[in-house]
Amino acid sequence: MMKVKIERIVDEALDIRSFRLVRSDGQPLDTYEPGAHVDLTGPTGVTRQYSLCSPPQDRRAYLVAVKKEAQSRGGSLALHENVQEGMELEMGAPRSLFHLDPSATEHVLFAAGIGVTPLLSMAYRLTESGQPYRLHYFARSPEYAAFTELLASTFANHVQFHYGVEPADLDAALSECLNQAGSAAHVYTCGPAPFMNKVVEVAARSRGDDAIHLEHFAADPAATAGPSGGFEVELSSSGVVLQVPANTSLVDVLQAHGCDIDTECREGICGTCIVEVLDGVPEHRDNCLSNKEKASNKQICACVSRAVSARLVLDL
Repeated sequence: MMKVKIERIVDEALDIRSFRLVRSDGQPLDTYEPGAHVDLTGPTGVTRQYSLCSPPQDRRAYLVAVKKEAQSRGGSLALHENVQEGMELEMGAPRSLFHLDPSATEHVLFAAGIGVTPLLSMAYRLTESGQPYRLHYFARSPEYAAFTELLASTFANHVQFHYGVEPADLDAALSECLNQAGSAAHVYTCGPAPFMNKVVEVAARSRGDDAIHLEHFAADPAATAGPSGGFEVELSSSGVVLQVPANTSLVDVLQAHGCDIDTECREGICGTCIVEVLDGVPEHRDNCLSNKEKASNKQICACVSRAVSARLVLDL
């Protein structure tokens, strides 16, 4: 974690505020890959993950945008009500589980509400590289849409706004958007879960899982629905077998036995605690591994996921 200073705060939309962050020691920040996020610790000591939406090559400052959530547990609410310009926060280095696919020749980005943030950094990179893309931004109305002036100016030739689309009409609207793109175009989406689920459903009619990419801001309800039965884990380096009881998470058992496993969100979102699986079948409850990665059963998000098989062998 490093100390960063809030250089500027801007109200970007209703209940969405952006924060321009610079290093407190005046040193340049690292460049990052589009779609990356950072861990940001607010004044209440709560750490949350926020997508970076500044130009990825700009080392002067990072920009994040935070939506004030009605059910905030101290993260977004504190950043909206308890900070001001000039204050210091703690921030981790950029990490990414949401990438532009280098093999894609065309890209279609679907954002809803605060979900525009990681896609904005992608738009910067795609514009810079000259790759064909289209960003479709869905919101209830203009006051709920963030960065509209920037999108309508800097990215004017690539952005289409969709306001007030009713849930019953979303399938048709998304289908029309995809019909404008080539069949080989990769799809990227971020926003509320129902919106992303519909994007994935519509996109899957014309392309495979490898061409559909998404980023979650909230935990899968399955991750907090209560653990399934107990199972065993074997540590490949030592052959030690550990019991994971039904009421205990895998990461807690591993940490209790001296395994150096970092955690941040503990909700299956950030991907900090991913461990390689050498044998066995995980029960995936996370929202950070892709469908392809889950199907391969080669990784497990240790904070929320469990096991289908009686034992997992981990690369630890």
